[in-house]
Amino acid sequence: MKIDPIDLLLKKDFTPSKKKFYFISGNEVTLIQKIKAIIIEKYHEFSKASLEYVESINDVSDGVGLFEDKKIFLIKNCTGLDESILNKFRETSGIIIFIQENSPKIKKIKNIFIKDRDSYVIDCYELNRDAKIKILNESLISSKIKIEKNLYWFLVERLGNRFGFFDDSLRKVLQLKQENINFVNIKKLISINEDGKDKLYFSILNKNRDIIGIYREKILTSSDVNELYYYCRFFCQLIIDSKNEDEYNKKIPMYLFKEKRFLIDIYRRFNLKKKKLLIELLSSTEKILRNENNLSLMSGLRFLLTIKKITIS
Repeated sequence: MKIDPIDLLLKKDFTPSKKKFYFISGNEVTLIQKIKAIIIEKYHEFSKASLEYVESINDVSDGVGLFEDKKIFLIKNCTGLDESILNKFRETSGIIIFIQENSPKIKKIKNIFIKDRDSYVIDCYELNRDAKIKILNESLISSKIKIEKNLYWFLVERLGNRFGFFDDSLRKVLQLKQENINFVNIKKLISINEDGKDKLYFSILNKNRDIIGIYREKILTSSDVNELYYYCRFFCQLIIDSKNEDEYNKKIPMYLFKEKRFLIDIYRRFNLKKKKLLIELLSSTEKILRNENNLSLMSGLRFLLTIKKITIS
């Protein structure tokens, strides 16, 4: 059974004893560590189980120590895991947390846990916009802090998609007194990316060679591609969700007042058919970025050029 790591992160009444196995994987190391810590803490609270680190599945495949007092086994290498080995662990008097970094064999291992009735599968990747909104909403409510609408969307868009950076920056914001929460103070607190990657969206009406030139200068890693994708996705989603120009105009964040004329010009080029093409593009690109990391640089450029093609067609 799959479980959203953000739901687990925010769910105060999470009970780890409901499942025997926890398979945590992905490329977001900080989020993996956070989820692992939550499971260990929650299970220890009611069971007082001790924690035992295990380097490889082979170290416990003979069942050594598995049937003693309640334990939390943390296994960092799942190579060689199959259904028969998993069945050996089923009668343990504790829980087993498996952590597996991304590898060519991860799908096969993950499928074992997905099919298993006694397992949670937790994918930890860079935060998408919906995840950031969930975390921000819950954090503001629990901290009893209110912020202006434009500042809210500024935080969603500009805090980045890496969990560690997002979490650390948000914590700094929440430590401010209510009267001190404004654009000036927040920009001083957090390191906002000003290297121009986010401005690539505003180049989509330029000539292809200009777009390619800026892209090659600014986009150097798969993390850059993901950041660009989610930034562009925000503006694409505004177009898709708006029923008319007036509604779209109201949704444009206030701090983008200099780009407002450009954004409205883009919206006027879209009809229902183009919106559907945009939806398909967002879906297919996200799948590629999530599953085929080695293709991300090429996919990011294709994504940008396809937005342009749909817009001007």
